[in-house]
Amino acid sequence: MNYIDLIGLLAGICVTLSVIPQIIKVWKTKKVKQISLLTFGVLTFGVAVWVVYGILKNDIPVIISNSISLILNLIMVYFLLNYEKE
Repeated sequence: MNYIDLIGLLAGICVTLSVIPQIIKVWKTKKVKQISLLTFGVLTFGVAVWVVYGILKNDIPVIISNSISLILNLIMVYFLLNYEKE
């Protein structure tokens, strides 16, 4: 892995980790009133497209970081669909 791949992987890690505090907060409180399903839905679709792009380009940092991000965003979408909007 060269330094360019490492930069890509670092960027992917930062973006991927950014959603974890929100997931933890929602998981603990079960409250999603202030969170937009549309925003997370579009974000999740975009991340899925990035995974496909990474596969087509055989770009490992893009595939890895966006696959993890896709899983995390799907968890958030699940919470948004299953927790009550008070």
